Amino acid sequence: MTLIINNLSKSYGQTPVFSQVSLRVAPGEFVAIVGESGVGKSTLLNCMAGLDSWDSGTVLLDGQDLGTLSDEQLARLRREKTGFVFQAFHVLPHLSVAQNVALPLMLLGQHDDARVQAMLDAVGLTGLGSRLPQQLSGGQLQRVAIARALVHRPMVLLADEPTGNLDPSTAARVMDALVEQTRQHGAAMVLVTHSVAAAKRADRVLTLTATGLVSYASSTDAPVATNTNA
Repeated sequence: MTLIINNLSKSYGQTPVFSQVSLRVAPGEFVAIVGESGVGKSTLLNCMAGLDSWDSGTVLLDGQDLGTLSDEQLARLRREKTGFVFQAFHVLPHLSVAQNVALPLMLLGQHDDARVQAMLDAVGLTGLGSRLPQQLSGGQLQRVAIARALVHRPMVLLADEPTGNLDPSTAARVMDALVEQTRQHGAAMVLVTHSVAAAKRADRVLTLTATGLVSYASSTDAPVATNTNA
């Protein structure tokens, strides 16, 4: 398994966030996580990436226990094997679209203009590589974020409300690009969302509660909260 979480528990001081969370995500699998406001969906996603600590349990990525790694080792693992797409695009305004997409490769000491261009083509941004972010629409910026998250071919893609700021039509196009590219690259994807339409695209939909993840037989059965806070 690419990503394995065993009995993960997290609290802030005396306030529990979630407990006994277990999850296995296979290569190429798309899992959506939904849940009520404040239950810790984004926090759980951060734990999966080693960006946040936890009280007990384990997070294994490609067989490595994230809880045993140093900050430097975690940073390297994230650079090499994970990709991130968030609701806020986090696109650097002073860099061109192509330069933004190339950032993960640059951090790995790589230079591959052909791969950057191929990613831009794949997400429908052909010919826009030289533009600055402020010249793009919200939907185009989110597709820049998708291309950037996948250009280094990560094993796991983590997406936190990637369509939350978009209108339904644009959100659908962004999800099309996200799903198509993760399938093509065989990456495991975990999506945190309040969007019913986005969750229905997943292979599995799980609801995060204070005491773990609840699984549903199909994505159409799972309740999806309308409050985006996590």
